[in-house]
Amino acid sequence: MLRTIIFKTVLAIYFVAWSPLLIIGLLSRRLANIIVRAETLGVLYIANKIGGIKYQIHYPITEENGIPMKPNTNTRLDGKAIIAAKHMSILEIAILYINVPNTFFIIKRELAWIPIYGWIFLRIGLLPVNRKRGRTNMHKLSQNVAKKIRNGYTLVIFPEGTRVKPGERPALRRGLLYLAHELKLPILPVGTDAGLYWPKRGRIHSGTANVYFENLLPASADLEQVHTAINQHSA
Repeated sequence: MLRTIIFKTVLAIYFVAWSPLLIIGLLSRRLANIIVRAETLGVLYIANKIGGIKYQIHYPITEENGIPMKPNTNTRLDGKAIIAAKHMSILEIAILYINVPNTFFIIKRELAWIPIYGWIFLRIGLLPVNRKRGRTNMHKLSQNVAKKIRNGYTLVIFPEGTRVKPGERPALRRGLLYLAHELKLPILPVGTDAGLYWPKRGRIHSGTANVYFENLLPASADLEQVHTAINQHSA
């Protein structure tokens, strides 16, 4: 428990200490991305050195003539697929942001209201969504997503809608399928067990958190297929 208290205290101080730099980052998107990337690397460093939490990324193993090949480390991380990820922790957000080039996320509109951090979220190109506005909002969102993908960015979406505990398997939100259908993009499911080590609430645990890139699904996939895929290796 002492490690958890120290970890969360250090992390809180760290986030506050970065606030002046984040304000400077508001001057330009490029500068904002550099600063946020540096801060995110620091979060992973603190998780490792104080929390004892490392991480490992797993990619699907392809086969050629029945012979297993090495993991494909370029599994559609080029913006031409929607990454649908299991959401258990801040940890997998940091891992995906650092390891997937030109990442952007869809976030709850309320997160954009947070002073400084909400502003920097918008500055680096995260897209807020008002869940209460339904299809009208999704139509506008799909246009904004399409524009960013044309500019070389990769969308990461958390179809469960919120962080979940290990073992929880909530129904997925249909917005993912709407975007995949409208943009004609395949879906790249991603699972994780990060919640075992850095949970939404409670004690952290040292160990190696895993992020699993699963096999690509077509744009026509249904929610059950996506649900099964993101939970295949998740805790």
